[in-house]
Amino acid sequence: MIEREYIVNLYLIYKELLNEKERNYFEYYYFEDYSLGEIADLYEVSRSYASKYLNQITGKLTKFEEILKINDRNNKIKELLTSIKDDEVRSKIEELL
Repeated sequence: MIEREYIVNLYLIYKELLNEKERNYFEYYYFEDYSLGEIADLYEVSRSYASKYLNQITGKLTKFEEILKINDRNNKIKELLTSIKDDEVRSKIEELL
């Protein structure tokens, strides 16, 4: 499975590209700490379906990143920020992220 922090970062960037059901599944699992069984019960589906659906969602998020590369660009900008000495300039750039 993809590293949790990475996939959560992708979600924070691309969540508006997901439908409401996909956002709910993701948030229940990653933010509310629901188990797959609890999500399956909530949506009246099998545990394996809940797992498959979450995998599809994470697949979509990684595909969005492969195409748009927003997370990658943000990380490169953050790296560059460490070399900027002017606090005011650095803080203004950080606000854009």
